Amino acid sequence: MRIDAVTLFPDYFEPLRLSLIGKAMEQDLLRFETTFLRDFAWDKHHRVDDTPVGGGAGMVMKPEPWAQALDHVRRRHSAAEPASGESRPTRPVLILPTPAGEVFTQRHAADLAAADHLIFACGRYEGIDHRVFDWAEDDFDVRPLSIGDYVLNGGEVAAIAMIEAITRLIPGVVGNPDSLVEESHASGLLEYPVYTKPATWRGREVPATLLSGDHARIAQWRQDQSLQRTRRVRPDLYARYTQSRHGGPDAADESGSTGHA
Repeated sequence: MRIDAVTLFPDYFEPLRLSLIGKAMEQDLLRFETTFLRDFAWDKHHRVDDTPVGGGAGMVMKPEPWAQALDHVRRRHSAAEPASGESRPTRPVLILPTPAGEVFTQRHAADLAAADHLIFACGRYEGIDHRVFDWAEDDFDVRPLSIGDYVLNGGEVAAIAMIEAITRLIPGVVGNPDSLVEESHASGLLEYPVYTKPATWRGREVPATLLSGDHARIAQWRQDQSLQRTRRVRPDLYARYTQSRHGGPDAADESGSTGHA
């Protein structure tokens, strides 16, 4: 997979070179590059923003630097030789991190992990001139995505969160693929509580069931704990889960919060 981020702050993305994702880059499982947006602003001061049409506070990012930057990234990827085992490049997915987008979930992460090329357009100020995304529909699969119901100063932090969620699902990035199966949201529920040694710590005991050696009992305990935690902490997820499994009245009774973390 190839991932590009178009941004005013390329250094924001240096943490991606750490830990498992950094190792994936070293092993050529993942190729990541940043593109400095200001390189595509041709006026004397390399300005990438202007006042909003119609008035209002703040500044809006100008369309032409974005169009040229995105064209540059697309052409660079199309001209590159495929990595070992890769097919020829397909239509790039252009992701716009924005609080006005669809909420990013584990389902999105799994879908995007199968893509050939992801491009993150990291806006700033009041956002990017919307015409950029209308124009991009011709050559990109445009997806506005949000990581939650709050506003950040720019798209970089959201992009990093999404990149980490996506790339850890690429085969070979996480050492034990079984660990991905039982995580929060993989099944539609939050993960059960986990414990390690010692069995007694500061007067607190590991649940006896986990020490029983009875794998069926342990699996049932974990499922029960996932259900209880999800119902208590994320009633919206619990309602969706019960509705998908049973279609019963619990779904309506447990609708609860619709907030996103």
